[in-house]
Amino acid sequence: MRIAVTYENGEIFQHFGHTAQFKFYDIEEGKIVKEQVVDTNGQGHGALAGFLAGEKTEALICGGIGKGAQDALADAGIRLLGGVSGSADGAVKDFLEGNLVFNPNVHCDHHNHEHSCGEHHCTENKHGCPGSHS
Repeated sequence: MRIAVTYENGEIFQHFGHTAQFKFYDIEEGKIVKEQVVDTNGQGHGALAGFLAGEKTEALICGGIGKGAQDALADAGIRLLGGVSGSADGAVKDFLEGNLVFNPNVHCDHHNHEHSCGEHHCTENKHGCPGSHS
């Protein structure tokens, strides 16, 4: 099995469509056998699902993710585990132990608001992002 995590400095990056890197974990018999950080080379929202499919990804752990990207992942047969924050390695460990807390109805609808995504952080308590702690 191959798991991808949106990745930045050891943490789960909170905006799927803007992630610059994924960390891939190859799993065999319930254990991590290989880890690799891969740059997305500037690919955005629409192309990322294809990028993950090309990497033979079976599951994605991420923070916020829009409906279009969710649909693209579903079409590619990639299981979505969204609304997760914190350590990427810790999240994969929790997943393997059956303890990962995620939001099956995750969404990030801030695209409907006028603001600079460069200044937006999905951990902020606004815009309907899953990282909100309200």
